[in-house]
Amino acid sequence: MNQTKYIFVTGGVTSSLGKGIIAASLAKLLQARGYRTTIQKFDPYINVDPGTLNPYEHGECYVTDDGAETDLDLGHYERFLNVPTSQANNVTTGRVYLSVIEKERRGEFLGKTVQVVPHITNEIKERMQLLGKSGDYDIVITEIGGTVGDIESLPYIESVRQLLWELGDNNGIVIHLTLVPYLAAAGELKTKPTQHSVKTLMESGIKADILVCRTEHEISSDLRQKLALFCNVKKEAVIQSIDASTIYDVPNLMLEEGLDRVALKKLDLPEKNTPDLSQWNEFLHKLKNPKHTVNIGLVGKYVELQDSYKSILEAFIHAGAANETKVNVISIHSEHLDERTVADKLKGLDGILVAPGFGGRGIEGKIETVRFARENKIPFFGICLGMQMAVIEYSRNVLGYADANSTEMNESTAYPVISIMEEQKNITDKGGTMRLGAWKCTLKENTLAHSIYGKTNILERHRHRYEFNGDYMEVLENAGLKASGVNPDTGLVEVIELENHPFFIGVQYHPEYKSTVANPHPLFVHFVQAAVTNKVGC
Repeated sequence: MNQTKYIFVTGGVTSSLGKGIIAASLAKLLQARGYRTTIQKFDPYINVDPGTLNPYEHGECYVTDDGAETDLDLGHYERFLNVPTSQANNVTTGRVYLSVIEKERRGEFLGKTVQVVPHITNEIKERMQLLGKSGDYDIVITEIGGTVGDIESLPYIESVRQLLWELGDNNGIVIHLTLVPYLAAAGELKTKPTQHSVKTLMESGIKADILVCRTEHEISSDLRQKLALFCNVKKEAVIQSIDASTIYDVPNLMLEEGLDRVALKKLDLPEKNTPDLSQWNEFLHKLKNPKHTVNIGLVGKYVELQDSYKSILEAFIHAGAANETKVNVISIHSEHLDERTVADKLKGLDGILVAPGFGGRGIEGKIETVRFARENKIPFFGICLGMQMAVIEYSRNVLGYADANSTEMNESTAYPVISIMEEQKNITDKGGTMRLGAWKCTLKENTLAHSIYGKTNILERHRHRYEFNGDYMEVLENAGLKASGVNPDTGLVEVIELENHPFFIGVQYHPEYKSTVANPHPLFVHFVQAAVTNKVGC
């Protein structure tokens, strides 16, 4: 292939229809046909990145190897494709405007009046083609966030219109994802919302090439014909996306519907071969036919919104399938836990994960959770703040440092076993200033961490400001809390663990970001395995 082809995915009628899953599923099928495919997400909000957003606002913030704080949809892209994403895969309106304003300040526009068209749209088009021009990809799928008709999305829709014209015939197509609702009172599916959504898209100068219709019920042949006629697409390009039991069913559903074949035809590309989804389907078989069941407690402070811990939940799905085990994740709010309630709230769990987070709310509940897991020999896994809480708990209850804490929560603590990183002390801006992205870690031999990874040197993704205070390493290690993983360049403690426990490990980094269908993260795999063993041993 000489020229990169572009697929744009837009949404209509309502948000949360699953554009990211459809984009990832199509990319998976194209990849399985032998095409080098990537996906990028353009978000219409004015934040420069999701890094400063409360998880309740936008779900988790997903971090890439190169340190980009991005939309959680990039997690879906990596989990489906098993290919790392980067800063170039996620663009927000805030980043676009920031770049244009900086160019204006430098005098790059030669005194011209800076406007949405052409300056903002040119910036968007440039970023839309960044990955395509790298020469690494045959097909670039671009997901446009928001819903067609939103004021915030207009510059992106206009940029897509211009780019389709510039690319020429068969080099770019638009897939429009809409809702076909079922009215129980009438007992039928209704196409009018989709018709209006397509009309809104056409008013912006864009014709949908393919319709993907989210639905709870099968769309009949007559209904497909109606949608094709009134939305000006071919009948074969009306794709049904029916509710599935798991998002990992969607690639197979899209294969049955022929989404990849229709897209390739419209891009004037050969089908090459039938997609090989054997490994994917083996994963699905194990996922749907478990031999064991375990209950894992997820203790955090954003548990009301499942998307706050999206990568963790998906990592449990991957690890569960690898162990042929159904993992029931039981969300427990750390604010509801204290010395009196912890035993009752955590009873019946086969494993406990203390989740990442920021700020002092709910940390005492997390500390009590760690104590309960440690004393009762329940498999324990702490991630980022969860690891830090394990250090604090051990310092308080084993070393007797009653006041031990993190300086994030208590700057005047007499025992700052967790403290702010040296390079963070003079930082005032909050956005994009933490330790971010992939960092080295050297694992000590004859440790649990080393046996899990099966190697000495690893790279894992970070997102934090505070760290294990090295001044307390010797006294904690002498008391039994081992630092089994350390950054070779900075000396930062990355992994802590306990001996004489079924499974007790805490990591400063975020292993959940690197777990995919093809490569479940080993820490999650062994944690689930320990939970199965713990249950069997009861």
